[in-house]
Amino acid sequence: MILENCSIPWRLQEAISQIKNHIQAHTITVQHCLREANEVADLLSKHATTLTEEVIFLRECDLPREVMGALRIDRMQVLSFRITTKKTLSLDVPSTLNWTNLLLFTFPIMLIAAVSCIYLHLCSKSTSDHSTNGNNKGRQYLGSWKRPVLVMEPLGIMNAVELFFAAMFTVLLIWSLANYIYISYGNLHMHNPNEKVWMAKFRSVALRLGYIGNVCYAFLFFPVTRLSSILPLVGLTSESSIKYHIWLGHVSMALAILHSVGFVLYYAVSNQMIEMIEWSSTYVSNVAGEIATVVAIAMWITSLYKIRRKMFDLFFYTHQLYTLYIFFYLLHVGVAYTCMILPGIFLFLIDRYLRFLQSKRRARLISSRLLPCSTLELTFSKNPGLTYNPTSIMFVNVPSVSKLQWHPFTVVSSSNLESDKLSVVIKCVGSWSQKLGKQISTSPDHFEISTEGPYGPSSSHFLSRECLVMVSGGSGITPMISIFRELIYRSTLQPNTKVPKVILITAFKNTSDLTMLDLLLPFSTTSFDISNLDFQILAYITRENDPQQHDNNLEAAKSKQQVIMFKQNPKDSPISAALGNSSWLWLGAIISSSFVMFLLLLGLVTRYSIYPIERDGKLYHYSAKIIWDMFLVCASVFIATSVIFMWQKRDNEFEGKQIQNVEIPTNPTNSPAANLCGAERELESLPHQSIVQATKVLYGARPDLKRILFDCKASDVGVVVCGPKSMRHEVKIRAELAKMDLNDALLGFDQTPSSWIGDDKWRKD
Repeated sequence: MILENCSIPWRLQEAISQIKNHIQAHTITVQHCLREANEVADLLSKHATTLTEEVIFLRECDLPREVMGALRIDRMQVLSFRITTKKTLSLDVPSTLNWTNLLLFTFPIMLIAAVSCIYLHLCSKSTSDHSTNGNNKGRQYLGSWKRPVLVMEPLGIMNAVELFFAAMFTVLLIWSLANYIYISYGNLHMHNPNEKVWMAKFRSVALRLGYIGNVCYAFLFFPVTRLSSILPLVGLTSESSIKYHIWLGHVSMALAILHSVGFVLYYAVSNQMIEMIEWSSTYVSNVAGEIATVVAIAMWITSLYKIRRKMFDLFFYTHQLYTLYIFFYLLHVGVAYTCMILPGIFLFLIDRYLRFLQSKRRARLISSRLLPCSTLELTFSKNPGLTYNPTSIMFVNVPSVSKLQWHPFTVVSSSNLESDKLSVVIKCVGSWSQKLGKQISTSPDHFEISTEGPYGPSSSHFLSRECLVMVSGGSGITPMISIFRELIYRSTLQPNTKVPKVILITAFKNTSDLTMLDLLLPFSTTSFDISNLDFQILAYITRENDPQQHDNNLEAAKSKQQVIMFKQNPKDSPISAALGNSSWLWLGAIISSSFVMFLLLLGLVTRYSIYPIERDGKLYHYSAKIIWDMFLVCASVFIATSVIFMWQKRDNEFEGKQIQNVEIPTNPTNSPAANLCGAERELESLPHQSIVQATKVLYGARPDLKRILFDCKASDVGVVVCGPKSMRHEVKIRAELAKMDLNDALLGFDQTPSSWIGDDKWRKD
């Protein structure tokens, strides 16, 4: 232990040396250690004038567990002495230092999250996304950072920003591990007289691997927080950040397993296997750590790609054990290390509880359009104040199919073009979606559905390009449909806005899949003028080589389309934002109020429950402290979120009653023949004919992306791709090759998460 920045009298040095020798030799009891520590405090109070700092820290040593518990300090905490105004020194209760950890590790992130809400609210109110007079040089510089620079398995496609942050995170882990080991080797402690040096070093390394795993857990929950105010600051969304959650999960699990195996081996060679079943009242619980590790391994194995793809239900239900894992993990690491991972858990809990409250509202389903390519479009009523950007996704739950499963689907409607309706497209390829398609095809009068979202990017910068190339495969066309409908709105209702030239390149397996192009136009009685939109569609049919059968097959497929209208139910409500129109401001209010409430409640519990016990020299149960923290976090989040959500729910219900009075009338007969007539009338409309004329179908071929990009006579070309992983990689490579020939042209690249494009094989790619 080292005393810094002070001149230490020889008597004080001698006292400290005696304490150190006693501890290392295990010749003193816990009470004796405390008594001598108080004597050191008395000596320090007599020489307080020689101190140059107000607070003196005794750095971390590898002390025996009994001494650590008696002094009530975690390995991350220190024993502090506070100089009072009367120049007397008192031994602080180390729980005070938990507030220091909150200040250092928790408060900055919570402050950033709250302030970010204000920033995002101001950005959402601005019209900068619709402006086309931006600085081309500035956009080119920023675009160069977001341009893909690496295509490699299993990392996928990574841009310069992602590589930069990945490198920083790797350096953080390496530096932290090296620093932990360096300090521990300098203060190595033998835990029993027969212990060898290599055993002590082995134990120290195993312990520090657990420390590094905790660093990974500090970032683990940020990517899966759907309503996050931090991710948009760096241009990320929750759906595009899932890969970071996967990477962090792999790294943290590898470190956790090494940590666990290391301690099992240490206990085995040192004849301390009894330690594995110990639940200490003064230190961390080994049993809790073992339970958390077993649960984490089960979640990890079932989330592997092949298992997740073939047994999605097993993956989904096993992953719901994360609450059990968090509970036992926090019991194992203790209060000090909880402060490091608390921001991610705190923000995730707010988001999860908000989603729970939103999911309790039943959405009002207006109609369903069934396509012959095993695809259906569900159209919901929505609050006109709910806005979202193209390529957004929404989670859907159908209790009649599964009460627990929630599946994400792409929102194909434009919040500007269709202000009172929201549509999602579902490709019926899995068991869940196939069962849903069968139930809807039976033409029920009413269908009960709950929704969460929508969630999407905070901006649609790619719409400001001079030329926009959209590449899709199969159901990957659904994000392109949302972009196309947004461009229809801008070209029709915003004549002063510059709209890019659009080239849609899509690949289908069969001719019947071409009917998905009918979704480019919303199902509505209103005709849209798309004459101002310059677009071209190249459709590739990969499994058919005979174009002579194209017309007959396509007409036969179109004749099978159905549109089913559903009756209204007073219990259903239009889809609206969970926190109303000013959702970012209300989210900031929830974050700040719940965190302040947590600090106040924690202070009251510490003062009136923990401090009276520790003041008398007794020990408060180690696990009870973290249970108090978990309870106070949950209570603060639930109270603050519930109050604000119920306040906004009242306003949403008032607006929902107004929307109900102007709802689209339902079809009383609900017969397929009558519905088909309406669909045929739409297919014969002028906008549909414009799409047919702009579409070129090619059989048995694949697109030459390099040639198509090279033929784009524009100085600002954007490429958006959505489809299988192999397609995304090929498009990226071809785009980079074309960039070499485009000389000074600005070539941008965006990819949408193909795992959420309209089928229920969640995160299949």
